[in-house]
Amino acid sequence: MKTATKTAEIIYDKPSVEDGAAMWELVNESTLDQNSPYKYIMMCEFFQETCVTAKEDGKLVGFVTAFIPPEKPDVIFVWQIGIGEDQRGKGIATGLLKELTNRTISNEVRYLEATVTPSNDASSALFKGFADKNDVTCTVTPCFNKELFPGDEHEEELTFRIGPLDKQ
Repeated sequence: MKTATKTAEIIYDKPSVEDGAAMWELVNESTLDQNSPYKYIMMCEFFQETCVTAKEDGKLVGFVTAFIPPEKPDVIFVWQIGIGEDQRGKGIATGLLKELTNRTISNEVRYLEATVTPSNDASSALFKGFADKNDVTCTVTPCFNKELFPGDEHEEELTFRIGPLDKQ
């Protein structure tokens, strides 16, 4: 007898302030840079249009926080992407970026940018792969050198610039 397997659907949506704590918990359980719980609640409240949650059966399994820098109105800047450890490799991060760009790309906003440390192979592959899937370039340039960060633990940050993007 064959048993059917039901795969839960990932729902991408705008965050609510109630998602902030779950976002913080997901980051706290990962190797991502930790921010205060307030940062996630604030992003959900004031940057709802430029942030995305990924939920499976109502549970947060991933998110992206992003914003449009006032000095660069043609850019959507990705601050952080978090994916639950048990959800990695399922394409959720790419789905988050797709939802984000579908929502924010316009006549004015044409580029996606993010900073990534040189040792972060997963993020490098994500952004380069996203550029390839959208048939646009991904340029990588220095951004913040490691001397700017306190202590000796933080690597330099490189800017990944993807685009120009069109609405899909």
